[in-house]
Amino acid sequence: MFLLFDIGGTRMRLAVSKDGKEIGEPKIASTPQDDFEQGMRIFQETAKELLRGEKPESIIGGLAGTLNREHAVLLRAPHMRGWVEKPVKKVLEDLFSVPVVLENDAALAGLGEATKGAGHGSGIVAYVTVSTGVGGVRIVNGKIDRNAGGFEIGHQIINYDGEIRTLEEYVSGSALLRRFAKKPEDITDPEIWEETACLLTHGIHNTILHWSPEVLVLGGALILQSHFPFESFIKHLTKHVLQVLPFVPKIKKAELGDVSGLYGALTYPQH
Repeated sequence: MFLLFDIGGTRMRLAVSKDGKEIGEPKIASTPQDDFEQGMRIFQETAKELLRGEKPESIIGGLAGTLNREHAVLLRAPHMRGWVEKPVKKVLEDLFSVPVVLENDAALAGLGEATKGAGHGSGIVAYVTVSTGVGGVRIVNGKIDRNAGGFEIGHQIINYDGEIRTLEEYVSGSALLRRFAKKPEDITDPEIWEETACLLTHGIHNTILHWSPEVLVLGGALILQSHFPFESFIKHLTKHVLQVLPFVPKIKKAELGDVSGLYGALTYPQH
């Protein structure tokens, strides 16, 4: 039995896999962004409900931020500031007395989509999630590509109409909330969404040129649960990419929805 988790800037998801192949119904809670201790209490209580007295073989999951080289501590987490430099791995190992494996949440979501979802069957998959923040990963032959410090495509610099910001500062859910005082799912103005699609095109264009994927998978709440104009985005992106590359990779929406990170965590032991 494995205890799996996906802790993002907005929600925490936990689930159990008894057979190492499928996951049970996940339990969801709000992420206490500024209170690590409260987050651990919620984690422990939720895990207790899921495990029902059984002990997992290990605990595997993703966190929304940059981990240290030992994958034990969050070094940077703009949407979970209270978790930065906290001993996440050690606290969980002490609480449950089992091995704990931590990875970036977007990396696990991408691994899930590459092996179980929209990217299944493709050798090189670029996964990009647009939600509270923006993240991504390159998956090669069903494994997270080798890297020295993780993938942080949301922090690439974009120059748009003379304003220089990161991609995340332009198109993330938190950016739209800050700019328009509305959650993405409540924004219906087509002009706002057209501009957002155009801005995202710049970042994804760069990512395709850097990673040269066979398929690009877009996930995250802003893509899957809002009025984001997916077809318009593809049109913009195709126009830009074809000016450089001889072909455009397949562009797909994520298929696993909110549980992509949990499936990635389930796949990770085989990594």
